[in-house]
Amino acid sequence: MAVDAATAPSELGSSIRGEGEVAAKPLPSADAPAAQESLEELDQRYAPYARRDAYGPMGRGPLGAAEAARTAVAAAVLLPLRVVAGVLVLVAYYLVCRVCTLWVEEERAGGQGEGYARLQGWRRAWVVRCGRALSRAMLFVFGFYWIREHDRRFPDAEGKDLGQSELLERPGAIVSNHVSYVDILYHMSSSLPSFVAKRSVARLPLVGLISKCIGCIFVQRESKTSDFKGVSEGTTTNGDYLLPFKTGAFLARAPVQPVILRYPYKRFSPAWDSMDGARHVFLLLCQFVNYLEVVHLPVYYPSEQEKDDPKLYADNVRKLMAVEGNLILSDLGLAEKRVYHAALNGNNSLPRALHKKDD
Repeated sequence: MAVDAATAPSELGSSIRGEGEVAAKPLPSADAPAAQESLEELDQRYAPYARRDAYGPMGRGPLGAAEAARTAVAAAVLLPLRVVAGVLVLVAYYLVCRVCTLWVEEERAGGQGEGYARLQGWRRAWVVRCGRALSRAMLFVFGFYWIREHDRRFPDAEGKDLGQSELLERPGAIVSNHVSYVDILYHMSSSLPSFVAKRSVARLPLVGLISKCIGCIFVQRESKTSDFKGVSEGTTTNGDYLLPFKTGAFLARAPVQPVILRYPYKRFSPAWDSMDGARHVFLLLCQFVNYLEVVHLPVYYPSEQEKDDPKLYADNVRKLMAVEGNLILSDLGLAEKRVYHAALNGNNSLPRALHKKDD
């Protein structure tokens, strides 16, 4: 289904509601903790974060004998090989970035290193080429041996000069649904764009230098423990839902490239929804084959009305992606995800969960 860039939000919204839209629900208060709800009620309330695979909520669900045996064998044989291979790939790219930043002064703002976004010439070329190749190698290590891509960027390309068409279609930003940390590896292997990341990423061993070299934009995530107002970030879902977009990518009034990521699965879902990071990486590495499907939609050109209203622009792109990707719209966010996780962990202190500091 194609939607014109100038289509009114009401028209788009009505088409989405036919697919089934989930509206944001108020957060439960401390007087009525969500932990008292049944698992089914929690999964319904926080549907974008509910895990549907064989491993259940938080990856701690009961496993059958066959699945448990399969995981045990993979943990003994496959996991060590993948860990070693993954570390080698990461170190290799770190060394590339280290060489490319020799005798280059790091850009600084507020006394903190902000990166090497202005790398030029051979330095930038090596960061990009090696980054794309090694990111694909890391995906292979994670079990994504084949990536199925559907390119709809040029639906009427027959008989046209593709070189000129590609130049005209060049977008200012890539807009994608966020399902897993694997998303980052795919986008790095595909085009190596700059990412928005919380400031603490810049201080991580190995990854910190890499993130600076690829031009990450570091932001201070909004603190829930003080009066400091930082940047409110998005979060991942189980892959069936699409959360609201932030307006940052739409402020430039430039065209954007919508990309939809899907992770088909049989037993373990690569979606990072309601599971801690270490457990998720462990189970992902123990799965012999993982699947990723990517849909590149046509570049979205904003109307004059959308250029003047970034919120409208972001909403219309989001609704288009929901229709094309058969995704359900939800207005839930990071705060609700924290409440859901706290409830699954049996934590009745919901205000404390809401005020957890990330950075």
